[in-house]
Amino acid sequence: MTQRIDYQKQSPELFQKFSEFSLALKKSVIEQSIRDLVNIRASQMNGCAFCLDMHVKEATLHEERPLRLHHVAIWRESTLFSARERAALAWTEILTQLPAHGVPDDVYEYVRTQFSEKELSDLSFQVMAINGWNRVSVGFRAEPGTRDKVFGLDKSGLA
Repeated sequence: MTQRIDYQKQSPELFQKFSEFSLALKKSVIEQSIRDLVNIRASQMNGCAFCLDMHVKEATLHEERPLRLHHVAIWRESTLFSARERAALAWTEILTQLPAHGVPDDVYEYVRTQFSEKELSDLSFQVMAINGWNRVSVGFRAEPGTRDKVFGLDKSGLA
């Protein structure tokens, strides 16, 4: 397997700015539980082992129920998510895998029934951020669990 570069060391200024952007999202109007679900679902869709591992551990630290974490991948069939959470997951999926002709009006209208304009804007930036992290983590093969201690994820009990 080819050794990949350390993008954090190669582009420290850009890494720092993107990290600051991601940290700013913690002050968004979107509740933490939805931000956790968004991060998990996008990471599943993008096949990002590092981010999926990280965000499951974060959600656990935020006291998310284990069964709900297992159901994120099957959220449409699960009865464990609220209408607002379902709308957030639908928005995450459509922005993560953009259709050839853009976001259909029916999906947009559905999501708008659950989110204000400000909330939808903040939610979109959350989806944008996790997709960015997924892409660099997949591209440079970030190894799951290697930053647990730095991020305090070792306290999740999911080593």
